[in-house]
Amino acid sequence: MQERGAEQRALFRRWPAGVSVVVAEVDGRRHGLTVSSLVSLSLEPPLVGISVAQAASLHELLRDAGGWAASLLSGEQEHLAQHFARSVPPLVLWNGIDLREDDPRLLADAAGWLTARTIDELRTGDHTFFVGEILSIEEGNAATSLSYVHRGYQAL
Repeated sequence: MQERGAEQRALFRRWPAGVSVVVAEVDGRRHGLTVSSLVSLSLEPPLVGISVAQAASLHELLRDAGGWAASLLSGEQEHLAQHFARSVPPLVLWNGIDLREDDPRLLADAAGWLTARTIDELRTGDHTFFVGEILSIEEGNAATSLSYVHRGYQAL
């Protein structure tokens, strides 16, 4: 099984994926995580999904929050992808991070943003797939978007 997992990881590293930072907040506890699994699921009703490792620090907060926000990163925001991909202590996670004034879960200058209400969860191996109903959606002004392929970030 371990070999199959390594093969799967190697194959999907060759497949470009968009990069976003997903943020959930409950009772003043806010956490963000770099995610490359954000997908559009349905237009009617408007649904999106994300897959989050059950071991991820965001996982339980995401379950408790009942909703989340995603900032689809611009090609110039690789530093944010790297920042939220690391295990950063919650007290310093937000130091120096530019946020939108209207919603502190959204990162400034992204390629786009959405907020969602979790309507379903599906345990899938060592991950949980969260289905969210889109509550708000907005395109940003960034000229490029960030993707992850071949173990690195690229602006598209």
